[in-house]
Amino acid sequence: MPPVMSGSARSADEVNEQIRGLWLRAGGRLTTEQRAQYELLVTEWADAVREQARISEAA
Repeated sequence: MPPVMSGSARSADEVNEQIRGLWLRAGGRLTTEQRAQYELLVTEWADAVREQARISEAA
């Protein structure tokens, strides 16, 4: 699976689903490659949460 770039337009829920899927496929133990992907996903998720909060505050 290619790495996920931070700053995508996906929602926090979408990214969270991908994080959950990664953990399920890994059986709870991430390889070095999966750990790197996880870190990118967590960063993307945090960015999406901040963006959703910013949009909510602006509304």
